[in-house]
Amino acid sequence: MSSEDPIKPSEMTDEHWRQKLDPEAFAVLREAATEPAFSGAYNDEKGVGMFRCKGCDAELFASDTKFDSGTGWPSFTDPVVSSAVTLVDDNSHGMRRTEAICSSCGGHLGHVFEDGPGASGQRWCINSAALNFQPHD
Repeated sequence: MSSEDPIKPSEMTDEHWRQKLDPEAFAVLREAATEPAFSGAYNDEKGVGMFRCKGCDAELFASDTKFDSGTGWPSFTDPVVSSAVTLVDDNSHGMRRTEAICSSCGGHLGHVFEDGPGASGQRWCINSAALNFQPHD
């Protein structure tokens, strides 16, 4: 959270979140929505830097872990630190998946799948609407 946000994420009401986030970010982070494939700002991002949570500014994914999965969402091999993201079972929509949630603010980020190219074999499929990108100088 920035210094202009005196309320901790865990104490924020839906109204606080609606004031802080644009409608798409609110839908994704607070209501577990999914942006349409290939529509997100960061799907094709190739810059060097850090992807941060749009809800609380926590560091989530380094650009050197991003890869083109061809799925239409930014994909990463691993979070910057494992404790940055909490994983929970998601059995919604008739599917069995693993949901990725920001550990700092509880915002829905996306899902993790076991078909990634890295050493972990994971593909972290993350909504652009849940992220901000901070380029390195």
